[in-house]
Amino acid sequence: MNKKEMFKAFAKNHPELVTYVKNNTMSWQKFYEIYDIYGEDMNAWKEYITPVKSNSFIPSGIEDKLKNIDMNSIQEHIKTAQKALALVSELTASKASTDSPIPKVPRPINKFFED
Repeated sequence: MNKKEMFKAFAKNHPELVTYVKNNTMSWQKFYEIYDIYGEDMNAWKEYITPVKSNSFIPSGIEDKLKNIDMNSIQEHIKTAQKALALVSELTASKASTDSPIPKVPRPINKFFED
C-alpha cells in the first residue's frame, strides 16, 4: 500500500478532517503534507482530530437512558417471549402432524358440470 492509499484510509478513519476542508481552513494537500511528514502520530494531529470516546457513537441522552435499564427485567421478558414462541411452535407442529391429507377422488371422465 503506497503512502497516498494509507492517507486515504487514515482520512476515512477520521471523518472530522472533512469539516476543515469544507470550511476552507485546511486543504487535503496540507493534510497530506502533515501525514507525509508525521504519519499517524497523534501529537501532530491533535489540533484537527478529537480524541475518540469509547461510546462516542451513542448520544448522551440515550446513553443515560441505557444506564437506567434493568437488565434482569429485560431477560425475564425475553424468557417469557421464548416460552410463548415455543408453545406456539409446539401447537402448530402437533396440529400439522395429526392432519392427514384428504384423499383425492378422481372425477369420471364423462361427467361434466356436476351432472
